[in-house]
Amino acid sequence: MTGFETILDRSDPPVRGYLHRSSVIKDAVVLTHGAGGNANMGLLVALAEAFADGGITVLRCDLPFRQERAFGPPRPGQAERDRAGLKNAVTYIRGLASGRVFLGGQSYGGRQATMLCAEQLELADGMLLLSYPLHAPGKPEQLRVQHFPELRVPCFFVQGTRDPFGTVEEMRAALKLVAGRTELMTVEDAGHDLGFKGKKKREDLPGLVVSGFLRFIGA
Repeated sequence: MTGFETILDRSDPPVRGYLHRSSVIKDAVVLTHGAGGNANMGLLVALAEAFADGGITVLRCDLPFRQERAFGPPRPGQAERDRAGLKNAVTYIRGLASGRVFLGGQSYGGRQATMLCAEQLELADGMLLLSYPLHAPGKPEQLRVQHFPELRVPCFFVQGTRDPFGTVEEMRAALKLVAGRTELMTVEDAGHDLGFKGKKKREDLPGLVVSGFLRFIGA
């Protein structure tokens, strides 16, 4: 693992996470986790290292609900505070970066990031969405896309072909609702964890995601 530093910024909600610095802090990415995870998820750590190696600084951060409880999903009514925490994380990283700032995350964290950017159009310069939870498993009629028409920043989605939260075909249909430019990267035979479950690691994935995202944003 490459080096990183622990961050604790006492805004409200606080920004708590880990900063992976590139040699020059120009462009930067804020990444966060899903409902069952935290900033130390293997996927986020691997992506942060790959981005930093590619010249992009990364802040991988814990959402407010995870700062309050080590385990368990967010409780009803916590989503607004989680979005406020993401906003503070972007503000924090903009104080360090001289270039563009991108926002994203896995599953629940990515969904909250899209809702935040649909509300605040100038907050981020683009998004990286890993395993977007398009609907709950087995409930394809309950789509989580109401805010997509207001989402105007470039969005790069990464989805496993075996993800029960949204098939590739469902994702392609949903992305047509997004007002901004989109791209969908598919990961063959991967589920919602994108090949990162426990100590398992899909070694080639971080490099593929980073190279695809950098091409998409024109880095």
